[in-house]
Amino acid sequence: MLICINFFTIKILSANRAYVNGESHYSKGQKDASRHLITYLYTQEPEQWKLYNEELKVPQGDGIARQTLLKAGDNEVARKGFLTGRNHKEDINDLVWLFVNFKEIPFLAKAIHEWEQGDKLINELFITGAHINAKIKRNILTTSDQQNYLRKISDISDKLTINERNFSNTLGEGTRKIKTLLTITNIFFILIIICSVSWYYSIMVRRLLISKKEIEMKNENLLLANHELDRFVYSASHDLRSPITSLQGLIEITQLEDNVEQIRNYLTLMHQSLVRQDQFISDIIDYSKNKRKEIIIEPVSLRELFDEAISQLIHIENASRIEIKKEILIDYIQSDNLRLKIIISNLLSNAIKYADSSKKVMFISIKTYFSDGFNKIEIADNGIGIKEEFKEHIFEMYFGTNKNKGSGLGLYIVKEAVENIKGNIYVSSENSVGSKFIVTIPNSNAT
Repeated sequence: MLICINFFTIKILSANRAYVNGESHYSKGQKDASRHLITYLYTQEPEQWKLYNEELKVPQGDGIARQTLLKAGDNEVARKGFLTGRNHKEDINDLVWLFVNFKEIPFLAKAIHEWEQGDKLINELFITGAHINAKIKRNILTTSDQQNYLRKISDISDKLTINERNFSNTLGEGTRKIKTLLTITNIFFILIIICSVSWYYSIMVRRLLISKKEIEMKNENLLLANHELDRFVYSASHDLRSPITSLQGLIEITQLEDNVEQIRNYLTLMHQSLVRQDQFISDIIDYSKNKRKEIIIEPVSLRELFDEAISQLIHIENASRIEIKKEILIDYIQSDNLRLKIIISNLLSNAIKYADSSKKVMFISIKTYFSDGFNKIEIADNGIGIKEEFKEHIFEMYFGTNKNKGSGLGLYIVKEAVENIKGNIYVSSENSVGSKFIVTIPNSNAT
């Protein structure tokens, strides 16, 4: 099969080459004929007339071949026409074969059409030559006639140049397409052969690759687990132990205290320590879930997530004093419920924790809307804000402007959760004025 395809493709390419070579003879014959005719027009030398007719026979011969092949197919007249057109005798069979069998193929049909238009112009040149010769023979050729005939010959020659160029370009384009097809076909069959010969070996290689991949995945998981374990140990040695140490000290002091009011103060400090401990453990759980849980895209109600988060955070200090404004312009979106819950809960928690209690009116503004092809969640507050020097660090792990209010993990987890759902988070904040966080979520059937 591959041998047959290569044989016929090479035969087509050879015939194409023969036609391109024949076009060069066609073009040269036409141009030489025009040159001799112009010379004859001004010199009236019989030798120039003779040379004109000899050169004009080249494109005329090709024209006879084209007309004959269209009407009668392969015959002796067509072959003689090609020989008259100065085509090499060893190319004649390929020229005839390609024309007869592929004349309906788009690129060859287009080339034949250009050829036909060229032959019409050759006929015009022939008629023009006959008129010039007739006037010279009758000795009635005027200077005005010479100028008119010169313009006509030049016009015919210019048009023929365009036709000849189009003919060559069309064949060249066809040759390139055939060459590309041959290359693709060869590659296809070679691949089949290679695959057939190496089928057994490919199975063995595939098994080895699968085994290697499994080992690499296990190693990656082990490295990740070790890395997370190192982080956890680091956190446990600092953030987990710190509240416990604080509690131990407070308990010891309380045991020695008789003043009820002072004991209450100590209990308040103990409670705050436990709250920080609870927050840190909660952050660690969120971090683990965000890292390990698969992304599940499903309908999620933003209104429900906000309501749930607010109800869980209402116990935080000053939460009851904060006015919460909600403008839910979009509710259900297609996204990951777990990540959105983590994002919303942490952003609201920060807005409450870092509220400015010195202000007469404290508020948190919640807004969801669709803009610029994204679902957007906007949480703004008039809290204490973020100092300019802290802004570029707020999403780093364990960074916190006030360690007494948070673990330093919240915004880091938010950032990772946003990236997991292919979103972005932006912050604008002014110290003592407030902060605004905008989360953009890729749109997928927002309702």
